[in-house]
Amino acid sequence: MTRLNDEQLNTLFNEPRTVNAFTEQPVTDEQLQKIYELAAMGPTAFNSQPLRITWVKTPEARERLVKHMMDGNKEKTLNAPVTAVLAFDKNWQKRFGEFAPQAAAFESYYEAEEARIPAGALSSALQAGYFITAVRALGLDAGPMTGADFDGIAAEFFEGTDQQPFLVVNLGYGVAPEYPRGTRFEFDDVTRSI
Repeated sequence: MTRLNDEQLNTLFNEPRTVNAFTEQPVTDEQLQKIYELAAMGPTAFNSQPLRITWVKTPEARERLVKHMMDGNKEKTLNAPVTAVLAFDKNWQKRFGEFAPQAAAFESYYEAEEARIPAGALSSALQAGYFITAVRALGLDAGPMTGADFDGIAAEFFEGTDQQPFLVVNLGYGVAPEYPRGTRFEFDDVTRSI
């Protein structure tokens, strides 16, 4: 028995596609808040929640972002109703007393950059997966992209902060792609039991 029926599973996983174009229907602030609330439920090391989201909504901010996108991603980002820049807090360990007071003794271990940065990057990547799933669960579509100059985005939007951007996601009501879905590997090709 699953928590979701087959129709719900299809709606959440099998039917949605990564989209490159959107209708003009707006995305509301209430939807953005709900996306965050669902994404925050993703598993993270020590409940650290290092993901930080910058919603790009104004034309001025969009122009500033688009100049850092690869050529193939400029037009789609320019025309998306909302774009989320996902980043992670590089000093996430400073909040141990809030997110995991029972484990606050681990904060000193994560003061070392070689421990802190990979843990923050991995946990925020897990949250990014939840973020995209939340977008889809709320009836919206997502166009995640790594084709960007993230150092340029960091300088443009995150100067003087501890945030490191790693993913740009266009959001809205998508126009279905005209090309077929890419091949997915079969279970036996990519899994094993030991």
